[in-house]
Amino acid sequence: MCTCVAACAHASVVGGHYLGGGLNCVVCDLTSSSQFDCLLQITMSAAIKKQRIPWKMVLMVASAAFGGTLQYGYNLAIMNAPASFIQNFVNETFLERWDIQLEDYQLTMVWSIIVSIFSLGGFAGSLIAGPMTIRFGRRNCLLLNNVFLMTGALLAVSSRAAKSFEMIIIARVLVGINAGISMNVQPMYFGESAPKHLRGAISISSAVFTAFGVVLGQVVGLREILGSEPCWQYLLASNAIPGLVQLLTLPWFPESPRYLLIDRGDKEACINALRRLQGCDAQISELNDILQEQAETKGMRARRPWELFNDRSVRWQLISVMVTSSAMQLCGNDSIYFYASYIFKKTGVADDRIQYMTIGTGTCELSACILCNLLVERKGRRFMLMGGYILMAVWAVVFTIALLFEPYTSWMPYISMTCIFTYILSFGLGPAGLAGVLPTEIFNQTARPAAYMIAGSMMWLNLFLVGMIFPFLVSELRQYCFVPFGAVCLLSALFVGYFLPETKGKSLSAITSDFNKLNFKGQEEKCVLPDTALYQLGEVSRSEKF
Repeated sequence: MCTCVAACAHASVVGGHYLGGGLNCVVCDLTSSSQFDCLLQITMSAAIKKQRIPWKMVLMVASAAFGGTLQYGYNLAIMNAPASFIQNFVNETFLERWDIQLEDYQLTMVWSIIVSIFSLGGFAGSLIAGPMTIRFGRRNCLLLNNVFLMTGALLAVSSRAAKSFEMIIIARVLVGINAGISMNVQPMYFGESAPKHLRGAISISSAVFTAFGVVLGQVVGLREILGSEPCWQYLLASNAIPGLVQLLTLPWFPESPRYLLIDRGDKEACINALRRLQGCDAQISELNDILQEQAETKGMRARRPWELFNDRSVRWQLISVMVTSSAMQLCGNDSIYFYASYIFKKTGVADDRIQYMTIGTGTCELSACILCNLLVERKGRRFMLMGGYILMAVWAVVFTIALLFEPYTSWMPYISMTCIFTYILSFGLGPAGLAGVLPTEIFNQTARPAAYMIAGSMMWLNLFLVGMIFPFLVSELRQYCFVPFGAVCLLSALFVGYFLPETKGKSLSAITSDFNKLNFKGQEEKCVLPDTALYQLGEVSRSEKF
């Protein structure tokens, strides 16, 4: 008797209507004798197998993320170790070409361009990610994305021999494009492939691998490995190795089931993908949710980003995504690393040991992201997101007080060092990963790529903005430089608490209904799609309202 996903032996769920008894299962090609027995077996199977770990899904996550969002954290971290070496290389290049000795501010400007151009590349990547996912699919988009990575790695490793710092700049742009596409497409791929009860945890694994990329970049950047003067070009090109791993492993896994059914209309491929990723233990409700979403979006083309701004039915979904994506960068987590080396020196850590202490900050964020991954399906998205921002606001206040009293109290630098680790921990507990989950959960298939384009654009533009203004905040506000970040965290927590509905374990229809209370507040409840197919096990009923 069949217990597979979408496998009622007497009802073609794929076709959306009852076909009668005595038919073979669309997945396992097994035959049953009665409709009641088959439905009962499915229901009992769903209860017995409860929350069995889909190991194929775990392997798919590892394959996609190792060459995906890991690149974002890795390419941020590897730029710290070779900073002085690359600046010397730039200076030597100017001397050799034009016999010009750069002033300190000029050298700093060139270095700032090399570092910050990564953000602009990420912004470009977030813009092209949407059209690429629509045309090629989620998995194939991640595979094609490695073209930018490999080209950038080739330019980076050749830059020293070619005596061209411009090649480093171009390489950083290409690597930024790669990271921008990955940060948009990978959470989409995970969210569309995961079973409902694991959707949050699997999507947040993108943040886990980002944090792992930071730690890996810090380790590889040690002077004993590739962070030395003779090896800096190999350090910049080392990002090709995770990309190669993805190219060799990801083709063995299927495309997103939602993309296959809703965008491609390939029912058999969708069922096969569900079976391969979630196994025969997958609940039949997973396919029913996809079928319902297909009915809701039938005949609709993929939305463009500017169309979402004019659509009242997704107004608060869009506001929520823009706020959470912006807050992820404006909260100051990346800026806290700026103070890390300074605080470590004040506490008496030797200069040659600071690089090892810095690895501790990355490990701290990785541990927090793993903990968030374990808790998010129990505590919910709102609780983790709001709690993370509240804790960050508290630690920003404590950090400011510690900086103010640092000249007067000998033990105050230790409080500051504690604040660095707790601030990073609080960020990893919620904001680090949940911003990437929301677009998958609150937008339908036609609007999801455009929503990710907007979310990604906000994230990368604000990353660039913080990188540009933070030095001025330090010089002008001094010990109060983290007050603006604390204010952002507090406002973000209030927004999440008042306006963001909980999405844990809910279908898209239920989430949309929650948002419609805000989108159409004060008006009679409206139905966005007046003719919606409501799928039950093996049959379809037509309704004018949800």
